[in-house]
Amino acid sequence: MDSLITAAARALAAGDPLGALKRIALRDDAPALALRGIAMAQLGDLAKAKVLLKSAARAFGPKEAVARARCVVAEAEVALASRELGWPTKALEAARTTLEAHGDRANAAHARYLQARRFLLIGRVDDAERTLATLDATRFPPAWRTTHELIAAGIEMRRLRTQAARAALARATEAAIDARVPALMAEVESALRTLNAPAARRISKGGEQLLLLDDVEVLLASKAFVVDACRHVVRHAGVVISLAKRPVLFTLVRALAEAWPEDVARDALVARAFRLKLADESHRARLRVEMGRLRKALRPIADVSATKRGFALVPRRAREVVVLALPVDVEHAAVLAFLSDGESWSSSALALTLGTGQRTVQRALESLAAARKVQSFGLGRARRWMTPPVPGFTTTLLLPGPLPID
Repeated sequence: MDSLITAAARALAAGDPLGALKRIALRDDAPALALRGIAMAQLGDLAKAKVLLKSAARAFGPKEAVARARCVVAEAEVALASRELGWPTKALEAARTTLEAHGDRANAAHARYLQARRFLLIGRVDDAERTLATLDATRFPPAWRTTHELIAAGIEMRRLRTQAARAALARATEAAIDARVPALMAEVESALRTLNAPAARRISKGGEQLLLLDDVEVLLASKAFVVDACRHVVRHAGVVISLAKRPVLFTLVRALAEAWPEDVARDALVARAFRLKLADESHRARLRVEMGRLRKALRPIADVSATKRGFALVPRRAREVVVLALPVDVEHAAVLAFLSDGESWSSSALALTLGTGQRTVQRALESLAAARKVQSFGLGRARRWMTPPVPGFTTTLLLPGPLPID
């Protein structure tokens, strides 16, 4: 490895992409292309980074398997930052196997961290946890320990174990300070802001209250009857009934829960569930059918009783009914929640993450774009969506630092 490549790699490890580019910007040999790709990724130009890394992988000869594998790992991280969640995971796994076989345990571990982060992003928390359990963070330098603890904190937050999440973020903070990489420190700070920001709204008896994640954990562990509008489930005493694939039923149970202990008029339920301003007898007949289905779905924990003017929710044992909603009740709030991470997403990645159809997501994005809440760039399959960026900030990206080239 020549002195300029070594100096550029050290600059990238310290989070100084401009310093790296000063040394190798005019070089087109394979090691320089790889390091230039990482530098461009750290600067936020993910499209250019992807092109450079692919060029580097092609420039390395067939006998340079380790170098090619390292390029694949870097490409996978760029894809993750671009929210291209459909990138070939088999290629990353093959690269990890090659790196382990040749003794490059650091980059092999980084490949596993990328797999864990992808699992976490698409909601496969169990897989993320299993992947993370195969790695011993104490054996790695501070940058890798920071990544490890960030993933651990993400898992704990999704498990609603907030004390464990705070402990993981405290360890991540210490490791990021030791690493002295600004992008790592920024990511830890972002995770802390997320943990300390309102996570949901509590709606009960006509009143609303913003809740932190700690408060949500306490609420779900209580004896309250909870209609969870964040996950489209109904919870009570350890029983969880999912209505995620039955949106009309969930709309009805939420309306009943918000009015509890009072009832809700039939015409109001028709308007909310079927989105109709005027209701005739056929709509009321359909409402009776849907209420029958809701009564059957909730049978283990509640009943739905008909009243003179409408319907009322009757929990079997709970003395309190609470609706747990998103912090901001806006249209397409779930899509906005994912875009709020500041990264660029494809509609296919959002559909995969949300567990819904791509066309449904595309319609939501078009509606949000018309309201100037999101913006897009690129065309066709390369089109990406994000919230308007804050001026003066580039995309932060965790990358293997440095990408060693023998």
